[in-house]
Amino acid sequence: MSDAQTRIDETVKANDVVLFMKGNKDMPQCGFSSRVAGVLNYIGVDYTDVNVLADEEIRSGIKEYSDWPTIPQLYIKGEFVGGCDIITEMTLSGELDGMFADNEIAFDKDAADKIREANG
Repeated sequence: MSDAQTRIDETVKANDVVLFMKGNKDMPQCGFSSRVAGVLNYIGVDYTDVNVLADEEIRSGIKEYSDWPTIPQLYIKGEFVGGCDIITEMTLSGELDGMFADNEIAFDKDAADKIREANG
């Protein structure tokens, strides 16, 4: 495992929720990262953000680590969940709520319901 792979693995395993993204949770630097961070921020999930633009080794290494070609990438309790389209679908279906609840990760259910109401 390369140094970048080791750092990625340690980050994923040390944090309940990790979002590898372009930019950070306060200032996303692409629309896809902004959408996923926006969902997590809106529903009040405490998560670690990793700015792949700040480290080229992490940017390319995360794609190998997950065997997923795009960024952002969301991990919950060490498990790769998906990218922007998957997270959007899971949010709208309520599946993401279930994943947070099953893993005992705090989130605002009312806010998640509002997202679904607005997109229903």
